[in-house]
Amino acid sequence: MKKMDYQNVKGTQDYLPSAEKVRRGIRRTLEDVFIQYGCHPLETPILNYTELLASKYGGGAEILEEMYTLTDRGERDLALRYDLTIPFAKVVAMNPTLRMPFKRYEIGKVFRDGPIKSGRFREFTQCDVDIVGVESQMAETELMIMALDAFSKLDLKVVIQYNNRKLLTGMLEVFGTEKEKVNRVVLILDKLEKVGLEAVAAELNKLGLSESTISSLLQFLTDKNNSILSYFQPYEKNEQVRQGIEELKELQSYLEVLNADNQCVFSPFLARGLEIYTGTIYEIFLCDKSIKSSIGSGGRYDNAIGGLIGTDQNISTVGISFGLDVIYTALDVLGKISEEMVIDYYIIPLGTQKEALLVANDFRNKGFKVEIEMSNKKVRKALERANKEKSRNVIIIGEDEVTNNQLKIKDMATGNENLEFYPFK
Repeated sequence: MKKMDYQNVKGTQDYLPSAEKVRRGIRRTLEDVFIQYGCHPLETPILNYTELLASKYGGGAEILEEMYTLTDRGERDLALRYDLTIPFAKVVAMNPTLRMPFKRYEIGKVFRDGPIKSGRFREFTQCDVDIVGVESQMAETELMIMALDAFSKLDLKVVIQYNNRKLLTGMLEVFGTEKEKVNRVVLILDKLEKVGLEAVAAELNKLGLSESTISSLLQFLTDKNNSILSYFQPYEKNEQVRQGIEELKELQSYLEVLNADNQCVFSPFLARGLEIYTGTIYEIFLCDKSIKSSIGSGGRYDNAIGGLIGTDQNISTVGISFGLDVIYTALDVLGKISEEMVIDYYIIPLGTQKEALLVANDFRNKGFKVEIEMSNKKVRKALERANKEKSRNVIIIGEDEVTNNQLKIKDMATGNENLEFYPFK
């Protein structure tokens, strides 16, 4: 008989209790923050029609190459979701009676058949919040402040870089970039921090842009004043640039009022590669760069829901997404993962299994976390196990304790033992 291959599928992994406890803690922290900001929970299917996920309002060509596709017994073309955004847009499109503005959060598994690196897998968990029905930059502000709040509670120091797609695409128009090449130029500029100026210049040359366009782009990339909004004002004759500046000014005014302008930084070349974005975009980075990739991102995508309905209607939508796996990796890299004491009482019966079950049941009903030693270990071995399980207290129940209606309780931190009355009879 052939031995079964027990390896995990590449890009997936098991999370043993020591890791999963931390992950659940991260998840709870994020969920508590989302609820505090008035967001409602939502759950969408992992399995979707390929046509929905492959919509032009989806993840774009690069992500579609990474999409897991399959066929069911009815020969329908299906796919595993690669993010939570399009399934959410589908929910709003299918439920026109939803009260607006609508704020939702969803935490769930997504799948991408892409490259594997630190903190990035093929099956991973995203934590998303989206706001539908708010035209003003208050929606973006709310999500950015919520992100700062969440990472503060996770004890991670972050900076949020933000930009506006209207400003960026408007500047590309001003520099004479052909319309059909704008999105490809945006994707190249998005790599500036990762690959550097020379590599970006080489890629721009390969696109076949005119010399004057490339020259203007490189001058834009290297101008030391390009991170100040006044730098863009001479180009306001372009409608996209004008709108972009207007939206950025509104956003900055809110961030200043909330004293968040130090942690939120305007980044004129941040592009976020997805074509779905129509306005403000942002990415969250660790201040110490111990992980170079972003640990959260999002932006405004006003065309997606209307596009899915089949209309040209703009439905104001802003979202933000946090990667649970990359947050876990960040905490691990920074040495901020510690096992908490999780058991309040570890009960060791000495031939008193029934009494131990009775005490455990009683203590659990009072809200304590209780574990019973069930494998007849000797006291010394059982105490070692209780120590490894990070138990706060150990209760030893022998025949004498039952006869005298007592519990012997040992404090594992101090080693002190106390006898407490317990009515066995």
